[in-house]
This record gives sequence, structure tokens and C-alpha cells, in this order.
Amino acid sequence: MSDIVKYEQQDAVAVITLHRPDAMNSFNTELRADLAAALDRANDDDSVRVVVLTGEGRTFSAGADLKAGIDRDVSEILQVEYRPVQEAIANMPKAIIAAVPGSAAGIGLSIALHCDLLIMADNAFLLSPFTTISLVPDGGLNWLLVHQLGYRRAFQLSIESERIPAQRCVELGLANKAVPAEELMSTAIEWAQALAERAPLSIAATKKVMRFAANKNWGEAYDMEAKFQGELLGSDDNKEGIQAFFDKRKPKFTGK
Repeated sequence: MSDIVKYEQQDAVAVITLHRPDAMNSFNTELRADLAAALDRANDDDSVRVVVLTGEGRTFSAGADLKAGIDRDVSEILQVEYRPVQEAIANMPKAIIAAVPGSAAGIGLSIALHCDLLIMADNAFLLSPFTTISLVPDGGLNWLLVHQLGYRRAFQLSIESERIPAQRCVELGLANKAVPAEELMSTAIEWAQALAERAPLSIAATKKVMRFAANKNWGEAYDMEAKFQGELLGSDDNKEGIQAFFDKRKPKFTGK
């Protein structure tokens, strides 16, 4: 990775930072590749239990770098360079928190919403600006917005290119929390560290089932729940959690 993606670790929390502040962390070929590499690094590191994904400076990401131009088929870019980033987020068996300073727009919004949890600075906003440049929301954004908001609200927010302020994002369910801007990263990391103490096998299974359930019917989701419950029952972490409950103490999970 180059220096346009920062990777730091605080105990069991990996902090991945998009670092093109002069370009509002907009995505070019290099940033797409480096973000995918950083996510793979966090996925492969057993000492990492939770990931915080954020942007340097006054924005999470302004989306694609339009100044860099598009020198080849945009559908190829979406499939070959963006999709691996979003699939890495979806498939990683660890919780990923998007921490949004300032704004997340375009493909930056797609990536932020694809994370498992989202926390925003109270002065931040989300934006789907595609109709202002005669394009269609991409990076899976149509699916994400329709699933999270319903068709009518998703369609309106997209075609009107409305800036959705942080508190409204919380009300709509697009974000989990809105906090004072100066407390964004400290709160996100504190949240991540608290989640890192939860049972990692349970978090991984819950994430997989809930993402599966978004596309399947009740019965299919029920079957997957039952399968994972059978696998988790009797694990070391399951035994530790039950014993800690009876001992009235905090459990210490090992991921086994």
C-alpha cells in the first residue's frame, strides 16, 4: 500500500483511513487498490476483531475522482476495482464501522453504507449526486438505499440529490449515531473497542446471517440461523459466555 491509505492498529481495532485529503478522498485507481489491500490485511490478521473505516480531513469521500477522468469502460472499473472493496466489507467476518466526517457522496456513500455500522459527525451529510451529472447511482447504491429506505424515499433522495444531514440519517436508519465532530474518531474507536470484547464467532455468524437474510425469505434465513447455532453451541466462547453469566463477571472471548 502507498500512503494514500493509512493503516493503524489500536489493540484489537484496525483503523483504515482514506488519505487523499487534497482531493476530498476521491477514488482513483490507486486508492481503490490500496483500500482493497488494507481490508484484506485486516481480514487476515487474527489480532484484529473490529475495523474502523474513515477519511482524512473534511470528508469521508467525495466519490470518484472526476478530475482524473475515466480512461476506460466504467462498468469494468465498477466490476474489477470497486466490487472487490465492497465484497471484502461484506465477506469479512468482523464488524466494520464507517466513521463519516463532513460528507460521504457518490461511490463514497456506497462504501460507507456497505459497512456494518455507521457513525457520523453531527455536521456531516450523505449525498447521492448522480442525477446532477446525468449518471445512475452505482456501487450497489440502488440496492442499499431501496433496502434501507424503501423505494419511494430512496428514489426521491437520489433523483433530487438531497443532502441528508447526520441527524436525519439516524432517523432514517442510514446511520447508527451522530456525535460532535470533534468526538467522531474517539467515539468510533471506543465503540469498536467495546465490540472487540464481544464473542467474535457470534459477531461473524450474525453478520453472515443478517446479510444473507436481506436477499432471502424467512425460511432460508431460519435454516441458516439454525445451522450456525448448532455450530456455535459448545464452542469455547459459548462455554465461557455461559460460565461468565453464572459467575457474574465479564467474559473473555478467544474466538474459538
